[in-house]
Amino acid sequence: MENQELSTLETAKELGLIPEEYDRIKEILGRTPNFTELSIFSVMWSEHCSYKNSIVWLKKLPNKGAHLMAEAGEENAGLVDIGDGLGCCFKIESHNHPSALEPYQGAATGVGGINRDIFTMGARPIAQLNSLRFGSIENDRTKWLLKGVVKGIGDYGNAFGVPTVGGEVFFDECYQINPLVNAMSAGIVKAGETVSATSYGVGNPVYIVGSATGKDGIHGAAFASKDITEDSVNDLPAVQVGDPFQEKLLLEASLEVIKTGAVIGMQDMGAAGIICSNSEMSAKGKHGMRIDLDKVPVRQENMKPYEILLSESQERMLIVVEKGKEALVEAVFDKWDLNCAIIGEVTDTERLQYYAKGELVADVPADDLVLGGGAPVYHREYREPAYFQEFKKFNIDDVPLPKDLREVAQHLIAHPNIASKRWVSDQYDSMVGTATMTDNRPSDAAVVAVKGTNKAIALTVDCNGRYVYADPHVGTAIAVAEAARNIVCAGGEPSAITNCLNFGNPYNPEVYWQFVGAIKGMSEACLKFETPVTGGNVSFYNQSSDEGAVFPTPTIGMLGVLENAADMMTLDFKATDDLIYLIGESVNDIASSEYLASYHKIAASPAPYFDLEKEYTMQQTVKQLIANKLIVSAHDVSDGGLYITLLESAMPNNFGFAIETDSEIRKDAFLFGEGQGRVVVSVKPEQQAAFIESMATSETEFSYLGVVTSSGNVVDDEMYDTTAHAKSIYDNVFHNYLGD
Repeated sequence: MENQELSTLETAKELGLIPEEYDRIKEILGRTPNFTELSIFSVMWSEHCSYKNSIVWLKKLPNKGAHLMAEAGEENAGLVDIGDGLGCCFKIESHNHPSALEPYQGAATGVGGINRDIFTMGARPIAQLNSLRFGSIENDRTKWLLKGVVKGIGDYGNAFGVPTVGGEVFFDECYQINPLVNAMSAGIVKAGETVSATSYGVGNPVYIVGSATGKDGIHGAAFASKDITEDSVNDLPAVQVGDPFQEKLLLEASLEVIKTGAVIGMQDMGAAGIICSNSEMSAKGKHGMRIDLDKVPVRQENMKPYEILLSESQERMLIVVEKGKEALVEAVFDKWDLNCAIIGEVTDTERLQYYAKGELVADVPADDLVLGGGAPVYHREYREPAYFQEFKKFNIDDVPLPKDLREVAQHLIAHPNIASKRWVSDQYDSMVGTATMTDNRPSDAAVVAVKGTNKAIALTVDCNGRYVYADPHVGTAIAVAEAARNIVCAGGEPSAITNCLNFGNPYNPEVYWQFVGAIKGMSEACLKFETPVTGGNVSFYNQSSDEGAVFPTPTIGMLGVLENAADMMTLDFKATDDLIYLIGESVNDIASSEYLASYHKIAASPAPYFDLEKEYTMQQTVKQLIANKLIVSAHDVSDGGLYITLLESAMPNNFGFAIETDSEIRKDAFLFGEGQGRVVVSVKPEQQAAFIESMATSETEFSYLGVVTSSGNVVDDEMYDTTAHAKSIYDNVFHNYLGD
């Protein structure tokens, strides 16, 4: 390596490393690194790859459970036993920074990357979801971002051939500069047919398969580990370019090559490209690799060694193959007309040695690059922000009760955080694969049949960043509880979660306090619901120099299981004169509600009412009601409160409702408050006695609200609206802002 230019501290700083890290690299190597080696460390020690500022707290999350087939962080994605000899592989990840600059490709490659995490383990993806956050929908840049992101997700997912079955979209000024784009995927695999991201067996060949390597995405991991600024547009080369048709071929080839029995280990190439796959597989298998970079298929001439190593070109896999079985592997990739090149071999050195034009251009220890190995681990300072105590001073009595609550209802129906997201979902193919059960049968969670069985899986993504900002501990516990509530209301049993933790700069003590609180709240709720954390993604630096940090947004992706798909529960009212009941406790609370924030424009309030024990008990009660077939619909009370929940249950079949409020609770709190732990159910008149008897033996509060009617929505004998009129507003909000 005599001819390689040696690095300097200044170069290290330009690559995002701090002086102490540069000194540590020199200590590890026993010499000054050259530029290629320094580039390797800069991406592998970036926050995006190393979790150096979060791993201390991530380790505190509950990650063990009776159904887990792999512990958190052990594989590319979580793996849960769903019975019948099958596992469900699922994960959620962010693609926030790329989407902020190039929304179409940023979102599209986020979809591609998360699906590769699933099929690289041997699972066939069967469902996708997404969680999106943007600034004001009235802003032109927001419209551009939203249109680009949705089209990117739709074009890639639709062409790839996996249905997009669910998601959420939320708007707030805090996301104006830095939107959040979180993508989730789930797949099914037979037990014993999974593949691990590992490498071992001296002399075993190392293959790169799939697309050729270009210059897109270089230093993308480092780019995702810093704030968005006015200069971020200059980082556009860090945004990858996706090809869903190539990924479809790679999916089929990968699943087929696994069946040959020749594969030792497999890993996709996402953040940090070849170097990440090489190092993580080698470190896990306690081996090394010797790689000849000249043998990597490239799209551009004269690519430098560090460019080949760090490229984040999409639709690529690294595969370690049992020596002597090369022909089996090559035949599969030849069949699918994909690149399949031996670029090196496994060694017993536990080092990664890279050659170009016959010269050793980098020599680094695999274990010192990776999470859990020699990568830095930091204990960051955290401090409660002053606003937290100020928010607690909120008093509902200081908020005047509006004279016309019908006006409030109209305001909420027309708010983009409440209104139908059909403009978004219509751009996604939700039915490809013919397993989606909730496309025309609305439910609180997406339900997807597991072919060849009577089972189905239920999937949801949930988080209200406003709640988490108000109280990170309580707000994140609510996110877990709402995810579980949605699974339960769909007829499923909550099983496990994945998470995407979107926060600001971790070096800000107040931001880090939010992160710590979120971890504590998630841990508490996951333990209660017995939904262990299978893995996920941390995305820091979601802030801009002008706007500050986004709301802390720990998105929860939850998996549930329906032992019998026929037991799926929907949210829609079924017939006039059916009885409407509220399961759970109504409280005098409007804190952090959409009503308080957008109608009264009051931001300073605590998280909504939440009692974890009562929430858990309520969910067990709803499960029992569904199992005993005592209810015909179930819909949780969440954003917009009870009135919006009732309207959403009425609209699918064009029914209405007539209800009475509770005189002991403020009318606005009863109708529009977002106190947690509540579900609206409908009951056939002939089942009323059995329903009441069942509820009387439970420990859950319940109350009679009223009846399903033919059209109008009546509260305390006052007509609020007709369902038809409300639906015309609710369904067209996005079209009015964004066009067709």
